[in-house]
Amino acid sequence: MSEATLHAEHHHGPDKGILRWLYTTNHKDIGTMYLILALSSLLIGGIMAFVIRAELFEPGLQLVDPNFFNQMTTMHGLIMVFGAIMPAFVGLANWLVPMMIGAPDMALPRINNWSFWLLPFAFGMLLSTLFMEGGAPNFGWTFYAPLSTTYAPPSVTFFIFSVHIMGISSIMGAVNVIVTIFNMRAPGMTFMKMPLFVWTWLITAFLLIAVMPVLAGAVTMMLMDIHFGTSFFDAGGGGDPVLFQHVFWFFGHPEVYIMILPAFGIVSHIIATFSRKPLFGYTSMVLATASIAFLSFIVWVHHMFTVGLPLAAELFFMYSTMLIAVPTGVKVFNWVTTMFKGSLTFETPMLFSIAFVVLFTIGGLSGLMLAIAPVDFQYHDTYFVVAHFHYVLVPGALFSILAAVYYWLPKWCGRMYSETLGKWHFWLSFIGVNLTFFPMHFIGLAGMPRRIPDYALQFADFNAIVSVGAFIFGTSQLIFIYNVWRTTLGGVGEKATPEVWDNPTGLEWTIPSPAPYHTFQEPPKVD
Repeated sequence: MSEATLHAEHHHGPDKGILRWLYTTNHKDIGTMYLILALSSLLIGGIMAFVIRAELFEPGLQLVDPNFFNQMTTMHGLIMVFGAIMPAFVGLANWLVPMMIGAPDMALPRINNWSFWLLPFAFGMLLSTLFMEGGAPNFGWTFYAPLSTTYAPPSVTFFIFSVHIMGISSIMGAVNVIVTIFNMRAPGMTFMKMPLFVWTWLITAFLLIAVMPVLAGAVTMMLMDIHFGTSFFDAGGGGDPVLFQHVFWFFGHPEVYIMILPAFGIVSHIIATFSRKPLFGYTSMVLATASIAFLSFIVWVHHMFTVGLPLAAELFFMYSTMLIAVPTGVKVFNWVTTMFKGSLTFETPMLFSIAFVVLFTIGGLSGLMLAIAPVDFQYHDTYFVVAHFHYVLVPGALFSILAAVYYWLPKWCGRMYSETLGKWHFWLSFIGVNLTFFPMHFIGLAGMPRRIPDYALQFADFNAIVSVGAFIFGTSQLIFIYNVWRTTLGGVGEKATPEVWDNPTGLEWTIPSPAPYHTFQEPPKVD
């Protein structure tokens, strides 16, 4: 048996069909599967958002039952957070981290395979709740008790089990990233020479290991309250519903940084490349990332300003939340300074990255507004909050993922995507995302509560604009899917050069990785 055949069997299992994907331990295969899963979840979660926005297009109940509307808001949030954004970043980590540090693969390849294959089962279980008696969970993606324990549909037990499986997958993936980065760096690759994407993922992995067990604890206590007669969150039995919020947000706030830190790394690479300059302030970027991660653990109560906290607690969490704006501001300053007087070109990845910087900053500023405790009493549970976190997660996390795919796709498959289609995708997404989420600030400040299927007449015009924007944004993602399909499987597009982007700084790819035998490139010749 030839060396190439042995290599193929080692990485892909015995067969070239479905078994190869089932058994593969190759980081590139697994990264691809994560990205495909994330794209599928994005489409499913997007359809749920379409249902929500169609119902809210005009006042009056017209399309769906209010209970089903609540199920859609719950499932949309859960699927987008746990099924789209997080698996996409893990997929990018699988593809890029070994390449960037000069490692042949991830350190724990079989755990890598397992941590991926847990996810389709977890999401299958979550989606199956839609077809169960009583329907899917209807208590919002934050699943506050006692709504999610005392008044929940029977399907909540399946929801809890699927959250446990997702958490196990996340912890194993994070362990794998940490072990790979600590043990498998190429000779001479010190920590302060690592590409920023590797740094942001290393810090993200520590966050995941710290907070996923907290989420597991929260859903386990829910399970006990539902089935085993405990009263963790039931005031009638001596428990406290506010305890649930503390436990949930101690997970939930670092979680939102888990969904944005890898984006910081991606954008740092892309802006440096298309500015034709080294990134400004590498060390300060690493320190800012670590500071954000540390501070993310001491601000969780800003989600709970309205529960009746002591004044000292409100002040502490208000000021610590504002403090996070400092390292975030350092990052924005460094990106802008990298572009300043650079030799800029505006290919699709750069357009998404610049949009990321501008729109993520808007999301950060509305976050600062929400951090002011007395004002938060007005903003809390309105569409202003929806506008804030969607500005962070859509033009923030999602735009960075799209930028990463456009930027690295030629390296992955050896062909260039269509720049024209990429620019159409960008501009339609940019217009759609701002039409969708910017007016939400105004209807939120005017007092429209979130998670409701109907609303007063004065909010009608803005809601119509929001719904139109949502449909523009959602359907424009089909251009992206077509562009990726024609580049990878369609075989259309020019062959990519070894140095895809004209990048004299050498920042794009730190260490070349040997191409796997299954990409669209020619296999390496063995003498």
